[in-house]
Amino acid sequence: MTTNAERRAQHQRERAAALTERIDALLQLRGDERALDVGAGAGAFAFAIAPRVREVVAVELDEALAERARADAPPNVEVLVGNGEKLPFEFASFDLAGTLLTLHHTPRPELVIAELARVTRPGGTILVVDQLAPADPLAARELTRFEHVRDPSTTRVLADADLRGLFDVNSLSLVRQRIESEPRDLDEYLDLAGCEGHDRERARTLVPSGYEGVVGWYVLAR
Repeated sequence: MTTNAERRAQHQRERAAALTERIDALLQLRGDERALDVGAGAGAFAFAIAPRVREVVAVELDEALAERARADAPPNVEVLVGNGEKLPFEFASFDLAGTLLTLHHTPRPELVIAELARVTRPGGTILVVDQLAPADPLAARELTRFEHVRDPSTTRVLADADLRGLFDVNSLSLVRQRIESEPRDLDEYLDLAGCEGHDRERARTLVPSGYEGVVGWYVLAR
């Protein structure tokens, strides 16, 4: 049976070129940055920016995913097992910090944003990318319920206004934003999470009408 780490790594390889293109369009890098990837998963963001910066530290809570990332990592990427809500780094340790599709999997997203702000130097850049919930609270609750059945690690999908509130609280200035809709094949999306059996059937009954993935990309100045 294919493991979660193997599924994530394969999905990452299939989308690597598209991710690199987005990052190049959003970030202006000098090449000498020390960068941080929080909630790194199998290393998608870390690997995409590695050729464009001096070094990358990738932090992932799941040991199997961290091991997969470590096996595939280029020489200038260090992979650590750690919690994005309590990072083991000093104040202003990084020029660039990012978290991609992680916040809706963490119990305390406000702590992750606060930690990103703490460890990024003044004048540095933070990239936050995450799935977005609708502004309507009932629709947002329905989306989170579906996503949690599909993948039990989902905690809560935040709306754009929720994320902007977290940025404001941490004195982060929005430099650039992109919101993209991603049509998703339901079976492929369930397969990616390893959603099978009763949970798969339940997810099918809970999928919101007209479902598509909406993802927000936020470039922030520290």
